[in-house]
Amino acid sequence: MTDTVFIEGLVVETVIGDYEWERHVLQRLEIDLEMAWGNRAPGASDNVADALDYAAVSETIRRWFRDNRPRLLEAAAESLAAEIRKRHGVSWLSLCLRKPGAVPDARSVGVRIERGSR
Repeated sequence: MTDTVFIEGLVVETVIGDYEWERHVLQRLEIDLEMAWGNRAPGASDNVADALDYAAVSETIRRWFRDNRPRLLEAAAESLAAEIRKRHGVSWLSLCLRKPGAVPDARSVGVRIERGSR
């Protein structure tokens, strides 16, 4: 399968980080997500029921960060990727988590993972 559904620049405010002060403040994360999804059926039917609901995926991400307070971006990426794949039936995804302003003189730091197979 070569089709992709994507979400770019989703912003969440969450508790994340290992330093003690980070456990008490909300920080901004920026999320990019690509997901393998067969778009022929929704393309032919023009029916949203055949499509991957990117609004529902976005809500899954927001809810995951509301319910979890990971210390590391790596841990967040692993768990979130598993949740998206399980909840939305996605066989493959590429997930990028960015933490802007975390390092002086860098626009952003982060991790990018791919899980599953196309």
